[in-house]
Amino acid sequence: MTQRPFKQLPLAQLPPFPSPAHPFFSWPQRRVRITSRAFGHAKVAYREAGEGPPVLLVHGLMTSGYSWRYFMPLLAQHHRVIAFDLVGCGDSGKPRVTYGAIELATFIGEVQAALGLVGCPIIGNSLGGYLGMWLALQRPSAVQALVNIHSPGVPLPRLWALRSALRAPGGVRLLNWLVRSQPERWVHKNVHYWDEARKSREEAREYARPLRSVAGRAAFASYLRDALDPAMMQRLLTRLERAPFEVPLQLIYARRDPLVPPKVGDRLAALLPDAEMVRLNHCSHFAHVDRPEAVLEVVLPFLRRHGAGPTD
Repeated sequence: MTQRPFKQLPLAQLPPFPSPAHPFFSWPQRRVRITSRAFGHAKVAYREAGEGPPVLLVHGLMTSGYSWRYFMPLLAQHHRVIAFDLVGCGDSGKPRVTYGAIELATFIGEVQAALGLVGCPIIGNSLGGYLGMWLALQRPSAVQALVNIHSPGVPLPRLWALRSALRAPGGVRLLNWLVRSQPERWVHKNVHYWDEARKSREEAREYARPLRSVAGRAAFASYLRDALDPAMMQRLLTRLERAPFEVPLQLIYARRDPLVPPKVGDRLAALLPDAEMVRLNHCSHFAHVDRPEAVLEVVLPFLRRHGAGPTD
């Protein structure tokens, strides 16, 4: 039953499994080992489904490939779809290094190369969309088209405050203590859906699992401190002001979002007049969870318009 928008149930009241059901775990998890410039020898976990032109899905902060559990089977009716866990997340490796935006964007390109996907379209949610924009700026030939679902990218005051807190003495140690004590509760409180009835204990377990290890918590802290560094977001805006964005871009933003204000999408759209802006109602930062059919309805034509769709 749909709850009032963004109204969270207590963790103890979440159902054990999600409703509606999804086929995500029916696709075998595969692993590939890559040699990364920033992350060394890294194991990458991924799943794939469907046939046709490939599309790479990139999840956001504190989630994993599981984030695409509802959208992936829909897109797989038209494409070969690959959803992987970013380094430091999910079941991928968690090296004790700095997880900066440039390093992570380069890592996505390294995953593409390892899987034979260089030049494929990318659909990124949240941090995944932000990293996709950096990859497209670094190597436009690596991304045929980019769909950005409600990413950050504007240096908001809250991000400066977060950076200051995590760079202060004891800041990371405090975060580690908060996360370690109840990782499932932490995940539940910090992932927001329009329809919170879509949550389950299964989701809480999936997203909390990396946070149960020392390496996973260290990676998470670095993501917050370094990948979301507002100074790098200001660099992104400066790049967009000074040079054209060479990759076809679709921006999908919900009209309400407790995590990233929709005005971030407005700012990106103002800087990128050639980008296609889509604003969705009755969904969240995770539009592909709240309204996967609506996301598919706008994504498929966009991919086809830019030569990335099936030929049938």
